[in-house]
This record gives sequence, C-alpha cells and structure tokens, in this order.
Amino acid sequence: MSVNIPTAREAGLVACTRCGLVHERSTARCTRCDSRLQSRDTRSLQRVWAWWAAGLIAFIPANIYPMLLTSTLGSTTQSTILAGVVELWAHGDPPIAIIVFLASIVIPVGKFLAIGFLAAAAHRRRFMSLHAQHRLFEVVEFVGRWSMIDVFVVAILASLVQFNLVATVNPGIAAICFALSVAFTMQAALAFDPRIIWDD
Repeated sequence: MSVNIPTAREAGLVACTRCGLVHERSTARCTRCDSRLQSRDTRSLQRVWAWWAAGLIAFIPANIYPMLLTSTLGSTTQSTILAGVVELWAHGDPPIAIIVFLASIVIPVGKFLAIGFLAAAAHRRRFMSLHAQHRLFEVVEFVGRWSMIDVFVVAILASLVQFNLVATVNPGIAAICFALSVAFTMQAALAFDPRIIWDD
C-alpha cells in the first residue's frame, strides 16, 4: 500500500534555496541569511530555455570552426574537435582520443538532451518517474564541472608550445565558442528549479 507523503509546499513550508532553513510560507525573507524566500521560481523554465538556446547556438560553430591552429616551420594546420579526435586515434593514442571525444562531443550533447528533457517534462510525467528526473538533474549538475576539459587542454597547449618560427599552437575561434557553450549550459542547469519536478 502506497503512502501519500505531503510535500513541504502542501504543508505550508518553504525552504531557503541559499542556506536550506525551513520557514512558514508567509515568511518573506530568510531569518538566517536574509535571502528572499520563494516557494517556486516562476520564471525558471523561461531562463532555462533561453540559456539552453544560447548554448546550442554557440555549440554549432564550436564544432564547425577550428579548435587549434598549429604552425610548424611556416605551415599552418587547422583542427576541429572531431578532426583532432581522428588525428589522436591515428597517431596511436586511442585512450586520449576517447577522452576528448567524450568530453567535447558526447557530454555536451548529453547535457543538451538532459536539460531539454527536464525542462520539457517539468509538468509531464509520462516517460520518467519523479525520482529518476531528480537523479538526472543531479547527474547534469555533476557533469557540468568536467565540461571545460577541452578548453583547458587547448589553453595548456597554447601556453606551452610557443617556439616562434619552429612551432606554435594557438586556440581557434571554436575554443571561444565551446567555452561560451559550456558556460551557457551551466547557467541553464543553474536556472532550473528542481522543486518543480515534484509539482503535480
């Protein structure tokens, strides 16, 4: 027999999103940290979709334009993310190629799909249980901190490989687009109010 456990909202309570202290719903500001109390962020989904769309727009040129500009003895080569993965694999570095592929393509695409699914399914419970949706949101938050690996690799290469006319490595326009895409998707995840998952 299932037991219907009331939510804090149904019990007339609201928790501070900054420090977690629970108050009566009629309380305007947190008594501990003085933050504004709000049972639900009514504009959460609007901000999520805005940041999500901005991240998707930035992600497209990040995969089309070159990520690295490598100059060796006067000749310059340009490498996109996918071309870099293929080159790493061809040069006998499959583990590194797999890591770059996962961090630069699989994880960002997965984040777009997960955030879009959570925002679209906020009031539709057909495909996933409430607990599963909340776990998915926690995974998106956890993965977000590892999304900048590709940008860090480009920055390290650009700072270490600088031999003037012999060899230089510089970041391409895709590095900026990729960093913006990651930042925008992180903002989309932060804008999502996970409390709306539990609303009927």
